[in-house]
Amino acid sequence: MFRLKSPLTLFFASVALIALIAFFGPEDQALGANVRLVYLHGAWVLTAEITFVLAGVAGFLALIRNRPLLDGLSAALGRTGTVFWVTYLPLSLLAMQANWNGLFLAEPRFRLALTFAVVAVLMQVGLWLIAKPAYTSAANALFIMVLRYVFSQASNVMHPPPSPIFSSGNYAIIGFFIGLNLLSWLAAYFLMRWFLTLMRK
Repeated sequence: MFRLKSPLTLFFASVALIALIAFFGPEDQALGANVRLVYLHGAWVLTAEITFVLAGVAGFLALIRNRPLLDGLSAALGRTGTVFWVTYLPLSLLAMQANWNGLFLAEPRFRLALTFAVVAVLMQVGLWLIAKPAYTSAANALFIMVLRYVFSQASNVMHPPPSPIFSSGNYAIIGFFIGLNLLSWLAAYFLMRWFLTLMRK
C-alpha cells in the first residue's frame, strides 16, 4: 500500500490533478476542446526535455567534480525523463487522432521521438544493470546533447515554429499552458525523489 506522503503517491496524485485540470483548459477557435490534449502533450514533452537537461548537467558536474551525490541525482533525473518521454508518445498519438482524424506515424519528429524513447529505455536499463555511477553520468550528459542536436536538424511538419501557444496572443491559453507545465515539473520532482529513495535502499 502506498504511504500518503511517499514520493510515488504524490507523483500519481499530481498526475491525477494535471489530468483533471487539463480537462477544463481553454478551448481553441480552430481545434475546440481537443486542443486540451495538445496542451497536455506539450507540457509532458517539455517536462521530459527539461528533466533530461538537468540529468545531463548533473552528470557533467559529477564527472568533473567527482561528487557521488550528483551521480545519484543524474541517475534519478535520467530515469524520470525517460518515464515522461515514453508516456508523452501515447499523448502525441491521442492528440493526432483527436485533432487530425488520423495517425501520421511518418511525421519526422514523432519517428525521432519513438527512436529516442527506445534508446532511452534500453540505456537506462543497461546503466541500472551495470551500476557504474560514472557511466550513468556520462551517458546522461551525452544523451541530451545528441537528442537536442538531432531534433534541431529535424524538419517541422506538424510542429511548425514558433510555438503556436506562445505566439497565439491569447493570455488565457498561455497562462494555462504555463500552469500545466509547472504542475508537470512538480510531478517530475516527486518521481525523481522516488527514484532516489529506491537507489538508497
